[in-house]
Amino acid sequence: MSESNDHNSEILLHKHTRREFRERMQSGELKACIIPVAATEQHLEHLAMEHDWRSVMLIATEVANKLSPHVIVAPSMNIGISEHHMRHPGTLSALPGSWLSVLFDTIRSMHQAGFNHILVLNGHGGNIAPCLGMWGQFQQRLEINLHFESYWNLLPEEVATTNLKTKRFPGHAQEFETAFALAAFPENVRQDAMRDQEDQEPLEATAEAGQIMIDEIINRVSQYVVGMIDGTNLVEIPPFHT
Repeated sequence: MSESNDHNSEILLHKHTRREFRERMQSGELKACIIPVAATEQHLEHLAMEHDWRSVMLIATEVANKLSPHVIVAPSMNIGISEHHMRHPGTLSALPGSWLSVLFDTIRSMHQAGFNHILVLNGHGGNIAPCLGMWGQFQQRLEINLHFESYWNLLPEEVATTNLKTKRFPGHAQEFETAFALAAFPENVRQDAMRDQEDQEPLEATAEAGQIMIDEIINRVSQYVVGMIDGTNLVEIPPFHT
């Protein structure tokens, strides 16, 4: 088995056997779980439709590698709430109720496995409002340190604006996401389509800027998860009515 596969076996839940996972949980080695959520949807004419979930998985796995062996990454929810993109064939979308049900069941399963520190790391804007609307109820139901954050929210604005000519982020398939793709998976960027389409903002993107922002996001998300584990980043569970 290659070194990279060994590493994946350590950070990805689905690479474990039941014995391997059980023994790591029983030893106390695993401290936190990241559940990536995103979408499969149109990203203008020039970016592959996997962009959101591929991006959030990259951040999640790099964070888990950085904090190894204490963090595990659950399988990504790579279909999101994308009704606003459904006029573009190929976009996949789940209705909010069914999507939130699967997400809650994933969180509940990880809690039952032994995790009290769970970060749902988001990579798609359409997932935000439904999650924020339900999050307090999720926290009340489970009474654990359960967080929801979009990865770009942890990128300091000054870092983004210094590296983005348009000064706008995250946008949708524009400079920020295109720079991310150019740095992380350039094969997903169709250069001819980027020049031909109506929206020209993606042409401002560079791989160099993308890498700077990716590195900063990984550092910030890592700090966020460390705080969850060491008790300095704990959620306040909404009060119950008496």
